[in-house]
Amino acid sequence: MYSGDSSDERSERLFLNIVAILSTLALQQLGKLVNPITGKPERDLDRARDTIDSLEVLRSKTAGKLSDSEQRHLDAIIWSLQMNYIEEDSRKDKPPQSDAQDSAASNASGREGIEDE
Repeated sequence: MYSGDSSDERSERLFLNIVAILSTLALQQLGKLVNPITGKPERDLDRARDTIDSLEVLRSKTAGKLSDSEQRHLDAIIWSLQMNYIEEDSRKDKPPQSDAQDSAASNASGREGIEDE
């Protein structure tokens, strides 16, 4: 226990840790983050859906037991992951690119922020 942490503060910190772990895993499964083992983005939409669904189960099982800030954070994470899932599902025939790769490719081309016409 961290010095000065109340039981409620520690519980909130640990809850947010669980959400962060699952969120990071889902982003890796969506191909948005590089797999730290292979060093490449890898997309597995079935597993990403399962991880997002796990967060939804966590939300349903903790309904009425979370602080307002915990609830808002969890809702925002789930919504963001669902939007990323939809985006990746629509481009499932294209190879995954992490946000870091998108940014590097954009910088390398010298067209950062410029839309193709």
